[in-house]
Amino acid sequence: MVTSPRAQRPKRTGMFLRNRNYRSMRFLQNCDRRGGAGRTPSTEAIGEGFRMIIRTEFPYETTREDVRIPMPGGVELYARIWRPVTDEPVPALLEYLPYRLTDGTAPRDWQRHPWYAGHGYASVRVDVRGHGCSGGAPGDAYDARELADGVAVVEWLAARPWCTGSVGMFGISWGGSNSLRIAALAPRALKAVVTVCSTDDPYDNDAHYMGGSVLAVDAHAWAATMLAFAARPPDPLFAGDGWREQWLARLESVEPLIHTWLSHQTRDDYWKHGSVCEDYGAIGAAVLAVGGWHDPYRDTVLRLVSHLPSDRVRGLIGPWSHQYPDRGLPPGPGIGFLQETLRWWDHWLKGADTGVMGEPLLRSWISGSHPPATTYEALPGRWVGDASWPSPAVTPVTYGLRGAPVIVASPQHTGLDAGRFCPFGNDADLPPDQREEDAKSACFEFPVEGGKPVEVLGRPQVTLRLRMDVPYGQVAARLCDVAPDGSSTLVTRGALNLSARMGRDKAVPWPAGAYEDVAFELNGIGHSFPPGHRIRLALSSAYWPWIWPRAGSEAGWTVEPAGSALTLPVREAAAAAAAAAAAEPVVAFGAPEQSEPLGVVLPATLDEPRPERLVVRDVARGTWRLEVDPRYGGTRVYPDGLEFSEDALEVYEIQEADPLSARTRSDWRIRLHRPDLGWDTRVETRSEIACDEGGFLTSNEVICREGDEVLFHRTWERRLPRAAG
Repeated sequence: MVTSPRAQRPKRTGMFLRNRNYRSMRFLQNCDRRGGAGRTPSTEAIGEGFRMIIRTEFPYETTREDVRIPMPGGVELYARIWRPVTDEPVPALLEYLPYRLTDGTAPRDWQRHPWYAGHGYASVRVDVRGHGCSGGAPGDAYDARELADGVAVVEWLAARPWCTGSVGMFGISWGGSNSLRIAALAPRALKAVVTVCSTDDPYDNDAHYMGGSVLAVDAHAWAATMLAFAARPPDPLFAGDGWREQWLARLESVEPLIHTWLSHQTRDDYWKHGSVCEDYGAIGAAVLAVGGWHDPYRDTVLRLVSHLPSDRVRGLIGPWSHQYPDRGLPPGPGIGFLQETLRWWDHWLKGADTGVMGEPLLRSWISGSHPPATTYEALPGRWVGDASWPSPAVTPVTYGLRGAPVIVASPQHTGLDAGRFCPFGNDADLPPDQREEDAKSACFEFPVEGGKPVEVLGRPQVTLRLRMDVPYGQVAARLCDVAPDGSSTLVTRGALNLSARMGRDKAVPWPAGAYEDVAFELNGIGHSFPPGHRIRLALSSAYWPWIWPRAGSEAGWTVEPAGSALTLPVREAAAAAAAAAAAEPVVAFGAPEQSEPLGVVLPATLDEPRPERLVVRDVARGTWRLEVDPRYGGTRVYPDGLEFSEDALEVYEIQEADPLSARTRSDWRIRLHRPDLGWDTRVETRSEIACDEGGFLTSNEVICREGDEVLFHRTWERRLPRAAG
């Protein structure tokens, strides 16, 4: 996937810190910074449980320039380079993704690239071809051409006279994932990567499929988002007079990504091509893998520390959402992430003894029990370190299910309280109290007894003995922490398309009326269940809008508790105490530190903000509709005069007894305006998906305007057979 300008929501970045008393935004000004004597060394911004150090003085003064990097074949990629002022060559750091460095990620870029430059690195931000002001046409999310371009950029940087020849790559989501994939191509100059919230398996650990089922919520939403993003025009301030011709050529080549994603419903060669898990040994660079327990891709960290040589990898998983862990976005606590990565770069790119490889192989946050809520400024808990993974301190503990056979035929709207698939720190991102979802599920409970907590670290597993009378069905499993007052906090979850029970690369119908045993893992988690609470396993046959239902799935299935079990990876308190007694290194981090923010202004508007997540029930029709405002960016004004506004609304609808009634729709409106240049452009997109017994029905539309003139208008209507998914 796929990171995000979703990550560019200016609401609570390092630039804007929320104050508990008056809930307003404090604006911190910035211009193109040069460090040096006479500046205040730092300012401390204190937010709601969040301490940010804004640096204005660094070991090096810095410069910034925009350049075009030539690719084989004549295409040029647009790049922004921050460098330290020094006569000595320095290593280069590369962040490479499609999200428009001149506006989309500019606020986030300003937090970290100047900081790295001030600490002795050339820090480089490059847009992939077909996006921003880079030339060429946009490609697929797993395009081999994008990776080849990335290798060429690494080689170009290594050959600059100001570079030592050593290059590192870093990024979050899309940028983190292509860092891994480029590392697997092993360019000589690429010595180390920092990959954050990334995927090693885009079929089963990305925004498209989950347990072999189509991820309705994100396969739809992210494809719609990328269609809108790909349709944005180059900015004439940077692209020059040829921006319109470049835009029109780009638009002619745009194709909705959903067509490709729904054409590959099993884990075939298309997905394997983009999967570093096919051959971890191909990764030639050292890897610092970072994730958050509220990020859907955190299992990548667990797999990387398990499969890569221990002298070339370290893992870090905190309580965070799909964000860099120093941005002050909930849930926290945040950490001094830039300082931690500097230790990594100094070790691998400068040969300095920073002690970073003396850290535990995996550093993890174990969350304490907490009441359900859709956002948390900071979660209770503590850091732990494990010298190997799988860890000898973690023991599988099996809880057998008990009781008589249970028929599970969940209403089709089960899952409306799932929360956002890819949380970004918004107020309505996380799952609310799960009691309503639990009531639509078969629940099995295990009391926490004996006066000590059950501490879980890793991936729980569910083994189920099922009987089904139809060929297709799905299972969603949720692990919940139930407090004495009955509140149910979702801890982690997983799903299995029962036709994928014999492997994600095939679709095998269920033999009608037969019992079979199936097993699947839930997403990894670090969580402590306290004494007096109950561990609840909730099983449902529907999970909309995360999982797209299949015709006949409303019949559900029967679970036989005898032969079914929940297995938890329990990190023994005794083992942890013994490790501490043996002087296990203390896991600790400094406060987040960044360079001065860019200085984007958020104009006040008279419009009442619509709800982030709104559930509407039509009682007479038995229809449920979920409306989601993803809160990506809103309206903002950049220091260079650009006025940028965007608005998106996602809608998911289903009838509670009819899986074929499922519908999704996403509408985008984007405006880029430079009053000083008389430049005014608009992009509007509409994306819809429905499904009948035979396949998916997709509809997409793009309208692009310059002023009042429509420059481009195209619609796509596709029917894609449903072979699996």
